[in-house]
Amino acid sequence: MSSQDSTQNAAGSSGTTPANEGRTAWARNLATPVRDFLGTETGSALVLVGAVVAALIWANVDFGSYSEVWDTHLSIQVGSNGINNDLRTWVNEGLMTLFFLVVGLEAKREIDLGELREHNRLWYPALAALGGIAGAVGVYLIFNAGGAGGGGWGVAMSTDTALALGVLALVAPTGATRLRVFLLTLAIFDDLAALLIIIIAYTGSIDLMALGIAVGLFAILGLLRFLPTMRGPLAVLVGLGVWVALYESGIDPVISGLAIGLVTSAYPPSREELDRATNLTREFREQPTAGGAITAQRSLAQTISANERIQFALHPWTSYVIVPLFALANAGIHITGSLLSAAVSSSITIGIVAGYVLGKPLGIFLGPWLATRAPVREIVGGGKLTITWPGLLGTGTAGGVGFTVSFLIASLAFTGPELDEAKIGVLAACVISPIVAFIVFRGVRLLIPQSRRLEQLRRTADSIIDLADDVDPERDHIRGDPAGAVTLVEYADFECPFCGRAEPTIRELLDMHHGGGLRYVFRHLPLQDVHPHAQLAAEASEAAAAQGAFWQMHDTLMAHQGELDLDDVHRYAEELELDADRLEDEVRRRVYVGRVSEDVASADTSGVSGTPTFFINGRRHQGVYDIDALTKAIGRAKTLADAETNALAKKKAAKEAAKREREGAGAA
Repeated sequence: MSSQDSTQNAAGSSGTTPANEGRTAWARNLATPVRDFLGTETGSALVLVGAVVAALIWANVDFGSYSEVWDTHLSIQVGSNGINNDLRTWVNEGLMTLFFLVVGLEAKREIDLGELREHNRLWYPALAALGGIAGAVGVYLIFNAGGAGGGGWGVAMSTDTALALGVLALVAPTGATRLRVFLLTLAIFDDLAALLIIIIAYTGSIDLMALGIAVGLFAILGLLRFLPTMRGPLAVLVGLGVWVALYESGIDPVISGLAIGLVTSAYPPSREELDRATNLTREFREQPTAGGAITAQRSLAQTISANERIQFALHPWTSYVIVPLFALANAGIHITGSLLSAAVSSSITIGIVAGYVLGKPLGIFLGPWLATRAPVREIVGGGKLTITWPGLLGTGTAGGVGFTVSFLIASLAFTGPELDEAKIGVLAACVISPIVAFIVFRGVRLLIPQSRRLEQLRRTADSIIDLADDVDPERDHIRGDPAGAVTLVEYADFECPFCGRAEPTIRELLDMHHGGGLRYVFRHLPLQDVHPHAQLAAEASEAAAAQGAFWQMHDTLMAHQGELDLDDVHRYAEELELDADRLEDEVRRRVYVGRVSEDVASADTSGVSGTPTFFINGRRHQGVYDIDALTKAIGRAKTLADAETNALAKKKAAKEAAKREREGAGAA
């Protein structure tokens, strides 16, 4: 049961409706941020492509109406002051601020909670991003240095996150989550660098007074977190003030979105906050007043970090509305024979295409490669790359698609025919790069044997371990193969209906691996605020364990989740032919409360706040927990574990062979 479900149940909901039947708690609530981000970005790529096609059709069917719409001026006045821009500029500098806010939020979330919380892992995607920018810009300047197009070098440097993730989803192997997370992280650094370059290279004169006001308002924004109430509305007002001040300063105001995102922390919900929210929700259920509703609602919202709340609210809008609207406003090129003829021979168009198709992938590959060479390796901390070298090359080719920032910079660097030639170059790269990526990934699968690919994967950096307390065979409750290569840990609650629904899945997994290989570990996390009998059931199972019957009691309790009071537990003990009086006495005296509390403490240190929560070889399983999802996750973990075992066996055999050879030489 997820933390959100806890509060729903406390409000009196049964948590089970026909519409929800058969769906996991995760599927009904907020998905894991990274997976949600990846899924939204990948899906929005199709919408973005559709918007580009629509813009091209519109511009070529009736270019006059296309220009007329986007050149329409909109003015916002407050007294004698105001901002007057055409609709295209409002989209590019106004709505796109929200896009970069989401980018900043995701970057901060990754640093606080995700793959980048071990900061030595920041180096490889950062160097890949910088290498990709340097490679793309370098190739572009080969064709344009000293010419009329030289000032547009920034057009060829930025990867479009949505399109790149969409390309990777089409051409990469199924389940290549590591590649997508690496590309997402790379794209975040890419956007940070691109916006910094916009400030440095594509900003004219700066009004220092307005810039100082923007900095002051930004500082006030940071202080708002200490206010007990009204933080949200005030933050919106101050954020708007930062945007206006940056606009007046001459700096592209989209920077404000990125900066705000980068200072908005992400953190997992704490059990204390969840308990408080549940209690307030229960109080509202008993006394439904307006004040109680507002207090409970505010408490519920505060259990989730502002980073995730804002991202959850904005990300669908930025991905499915704002970025496609940006494409509609900027991709409309009136294509004529003369324009195509000019573009084919234009150094601007050729430089952009070559920069994205050749320079970008080469730079993305060489950046991390250089980080593995001395003395750079010592500077970056000597960590390992999280993906294989062939995977990095393929990811680099997928990253050779630009759109959002490329068009943004093109509108700053060029006008007239040169702007159209630059846009054609960007669109052409969006068509060619996916083809190159497909060829690279297909070539890797055909030319490199699977055993070799597994060996390369084994040499990459291990996944970050999320499980704080290792499995202890002397104390933990274990089913399956005690020496299995894959360990599945579940934190569960005997009264949680979602744990009950997950139980058949666990049994099926164990049956699938009855020959060995899978070790299942059960740990307690009774959610006492919503499940009044969960603690008693947990302690009863430990009392049964003291009589050598933990799993028998476990199965019985899971099968009777609605009957878990002391009399029920006594009856179950009798049915299992245990010493029922002893078990009831130990439960009454709370003999095993400390044992259950140990599991709860380990859940807290591992960031677990809801049930069921699964860990596979120490790595938290993010996503649905149906049989297909868990089978795939366990299969990937087993593949890596087997590769590690085989490598160790080969190394041991090689040492023994060398030892025998030395002994034979000595005897001779």
